[in-house]
Amino acid sequence: TVAERWSSKKNASQVSCFFSVGSGITEDEIIDFEHTVDSALVDASVVQESENPGARLWADAYSADGTVSISTDKASILADAIGIGGDFFLFHPVKLLNGAYFSGNDLMQDYCVIDEDAAWQLFGSNDVAGMMVYIGGVPHIVTGVVERPAGRLAEAAGLDSTLVYVSYQTLNELGISHGINHYEIVMPNPVTGFAVNYIRERFGTEEKEAETEIVENTTRYSLLSRLKLLTQFGVRSMNGKAIIYPYWENIARGYEDILALMTLFGIIFLAYPVGLGLVFFCIWWKHKGWTMRDVRLKVVDKAERWMEKRREKQRKKKKSGSADSDFEYIEFEKSEFDDEPKQKGSPRIQRKEPKEKREKPADDKRQAKREEKARKRQARELKKEERRAKKGKTGGEV
Repeated sequence: TVAERWSSKKNASQVSCFFSVGSGITEDEIIDFEHTVDSALVDASVVQESENPGARLWADAYSADGTVSISTDKASILADAIGIGGDFFLFHPVKLLNGAYFSGNDLMQDYCVIDEDAAWQLFGSNDVAGMMVYIGGVPHIVTGVVERPAGRLAEAAGLDSTLVYVSYQTLNELGISHGINHYEIVMPNPVTGFAVNYIRERFGTEEKEAETEIVENTTRYSLLSRLKLLTQFGVRSMNGKAIIYPYWENIARGYEDILALMTLFGIIFLAYPVGLGLVFFCIWWKHKGWTMRDVRLKVVDKAERWMEKRREKQRKKKKSGSADSDFEYIEFEKSEFDDEPKQKGSPRIQRKEPKEKREKPADDKRQAKREEKARKRQARELKKEERRAKKGKTGGEV
């Protein structure tokens, strides 16, 4: 969407308004609304942060449907026309074959963009940028030639005949105009719904509700919007408003329906394996051969075994440390037959003779503690054996 191209921070919103044929929207009303946008943004504390002096906070465009008679020295045709104002091609960048777009804000309003079909009928070529055509007898300059979208959706949307783009002034004065029936704006959206609510307050009042439809384009293809569209199935096609949608809105609505249908199939395909998995899980859970209590007891038993092994390793480590203390270093002197002067030789290790240890009160206390720990371990083992006997299982099972 144009909102994604307008703001890299993704804090902009694109809103479209569609008016009925008899709504009577004029250029003056559009201009009056444009004068209020800047003040609304200031009230919302939205200011221009770009250092570029030509940067804008928002852009808009309006258009009208109609027909014009366009001719050259070689041929003349009656073509469908869209009279544009503002930055129309910013919102609808149709593919250019050659030339350039023009803006509805240009001072000169004698420009036009024609499609490839009109170029071939009028000039016999599509390389006609800069050539002159006559609309209602008034000369206009062809600034560019565009490729008309093709395909089933495009043709059903109204792109089944020659189409030219002219200024709204040209269509209103030199052609047949049905009045302004489309308005679009891209503007900052500091909080969710700020832009669309502001447009709705200005154009979607209760007096104009029957003649206006407002669409928020930024999130129209999101998952939530598609799910909401599914709930409107069968009612969406019923429109009591006298609104004729332009071709781009018809194409967008067609893609909405396609995406909503794909979302429905996606939900169905996802629900089947998920439901099947839940059924298998329930069957497995019902026929499982254990309970959560068994799991808890098994975990506790493994934890106790691990603690017992750790204590055993610590005891072995202490015993090995006490055994090392039974060795001592003994120094020997060299014999008198050595050539070198007598000096102490290198230390050698000699095993101490085991001596009878004196009984000390501290040794009695340590021995008593060891016996007490042994009795506690035996008591725990007896309790485990009792639990295993109650379960009717062997000592290796829980």
